[in-house]
Amino acid sequence: MVPALLISVFIAFLFWLIFFKLKWLQFSIAWGVVSVYFALHLLLVFLVGLRFVAPYSTDAKVIQHTIQLVPRLSEPTLVTAVLVEPNVPVKKGQPLFQFDRRPYEYKVSQLAAQLAQATQNVLVLKADLEVATQKVAKTKGELEYAKEQQQRTQALAKKGAGSEEDAQKWIAQLRIADAGVSEAVAEAARARLKYESQVGGVNTAVASAQAELAQAQYYLDNTTLVAPEDGYIINLQVRPGMVAGDYRIGAIASFICDADRYLLAAYDQEVLKYVQAGQAVEVALNLYPGQIFKGKVDSVWKASGIGQLLPSGTLPTFNPLPPDIPQGRFAVRIALAGEDPSKFPIGAQGAAAIYTGGGGFAALRRIGIRSYSWLNWLYPIPF
Repeated sequence: MVPALLISVFIAFLFWLIFFKLKWLQFSIAWGVVSVYFALHLLLVFLVGLRFVAPYSTDAKVIQHTIQLVPRLSEPTLVTAVLVEPNVPVKKGQPLFQFDRRPYEYKVSQLAAQLAQATQNVLVLKADLEVATQKVAKTKGELEYAKEQQQRTQALAKKGAGSEEDAQKWIAQLRIADAGVSEAVAEAARARLKYESQVGGVNTAVASAQAELAQAQYYLDNTTLVAPEDGYIINLQVRPGMVAGDYRIGAIASFICDADRYLLAAYDQEVLKYVQAGQAVEVALNLYPGQIFKGKVDSVWKASGIGQLLPSGTLPTFNPLPPDIPQGRFAVRIALAGEDPSKFPIGAQGAAAIYTGGGGFAALRRIGIRSYSWLNWLYPIPF
């Protein structure tokens, strides 16, 4: 900037010396046009320097994270109490809304009874397995007895000491006893499968009842909606008697988080050529006329929605934009330093100047942003 100032002073001195002091040339309209033309081109040096050495934006706003509060309930549920006030800070875990607990308490009680029944049924299955095992032993004994009787009566019949009818009867009894053993073994196997049906060492019926009870307890716990982190609610429209849950109305409030707030400023893409993380920033917020806040560049968001093409069956068209539509810009995330974060509410707007280097251009920009801040006492004029 210093060379440009020296050149400007030197040209002004020559102009004064030639046309007014020594009067070597007579000042005319033609010389006036030439002088203005030269001065305007010399002014471009200052404009270019300000744009790239100290980029400036009047589109800066404070950003805070928000969480949509959606009741995690399995069915539409009545709101019984609103435990939060609008615009009053709350801590993480503090109750915000209370929903009707009764339907969920009934469900928990019902499933707790089913779990107890399933646990008791395991003992019944164990007893059934023992009975089936004893039945197998009994039928095997009957089978052995039938074999012995069949062999004895058949031997007597061959010797003529016994009737052939008795021998045939025990042959039939042997077949019946053998079928009884097969049936008892199958019943014992089925009883064992039922008793030993497990997931992670727990009976499947018990595990299923435990899972259903845990889910019911989860919904019961969610009948009290608590703050997800430190923050506050602005637009509180929830009232007792309203029905919510099961996505009946979706989110019932927006929760504004206190942590990790930052400033986001939009800049024309070309002026970000020399902007890097860590560079100094000055911010003038409309909320605080006459004040300047310090900060640093956190990151440059080198992306814009105008470069996004969504899946479609229609081919895109690329028409020139009207001159009154501004070009796509990039955003710069700015971290404000050394201030109470609560001073910067969500949506607060203002101007931001980034200093990529020092020198006279930075000094001019400091003058400019301070002028913007002080003029906020007057503008916008309310008439």
